[in-house]
Amino acid sequence: MAKATKKQALGRGLSALLKETAEVTSASEKNADKLVGSILEIELDQIEVNPFQPRTYFDEDALQELANSIRELGVIQPITVRKLSESKFQLVSGERRFRASKLIGNKTVPAYIRLANDQEMLEMALVENIQRKNLDPIEVALSYQRLIDEIKLTQEEMSIRVGKKRSTVTNYLRLLKLDPIIQTGMRDNFISMGHGRALINVESATDQLNIYEKIVRDKLSVRQTEDLVRNLKAGAIVKPEKKKKQLPFIISNSVDDINSFFDKKIDVTVSKNGKGKISIPFDSIEDFSRIKKLLK
Repeated sequence: MAKATKKQALGRGLSALLKETAEVTSASEKNADKLVGSILEIELDQIEVNPFQPRTYFDEDALQELANSIRELGVIQPITVRKLSESKFQLVSGERRFRASKLIGNKTVPAYIRLANDQEMLEMALVENIQRKNLDPIEVALSYQRLIDEIKLTQEEMSIRVGKKRSTVTNYLRLLKLDPIIQTGMRDNFISMGHGRALINVESATDQLNIYEKIVRDKLSVRQTEDLVRNLKAGAIVKPEKKKKQLPFIISNSVDDINSFFDKKIDVTVSKNGKGKISIPFDSIEDFSRIKKLLK
């Protein structure tokens, strides 16, 4: 069983404390004051992850870096848990520290004890993550939406709760109106929130996707995307770029060899009936003469 840290000046063991408060699940109950606010060294296998955690992806490299830091310096900031039973706890916040501690084989972790019902738990997890974690824009937007749907907060109430301007909250929520493909592209860092905000102003899902493909393909900046959207609304038509016909394998597999031979990027086209042509560019008369000699 875990031991109380030095900060825990209760004059008794953790076992006695947890037994005495075994049935305590609300801060208003008897003996709650003896548990709430305590920082205890809790065994990792007594802690279950938070089912309300909005973060779904943890970068492995960043997690390993945190694990290395914990190995050298320990867990500087305790995780936060809520007590479920005498020897069972659930994460409220600090899942990266929890995962990193397990990664290096630690058996315990310092934890700050809280009491909360499921609704309070959800709200704490969502608000804590919005404020402290580097969530992608869609994760933030989904967290805001859950606060609205499940905690029944208005946008005004939520802006106060998370310490953000109402306009900021609104801008995040509007991202959820984008096509799911575009939302996925934002989560995967193919486009930024600025790109997404520009695309929201495009009503047609088809036009949205066409512009999204152009952003990714041509590496458009947010300003260029805004100009593109402005032109579209002014009447310009955004057409998807025609995909270049794929060459037969036996030809495409030889193009690099021909490029290397001529020291040029050649162009090969093939028609449906199998006929085709090879175009070899040259930069000067001298370059033309060099290529001519190679063809002899």
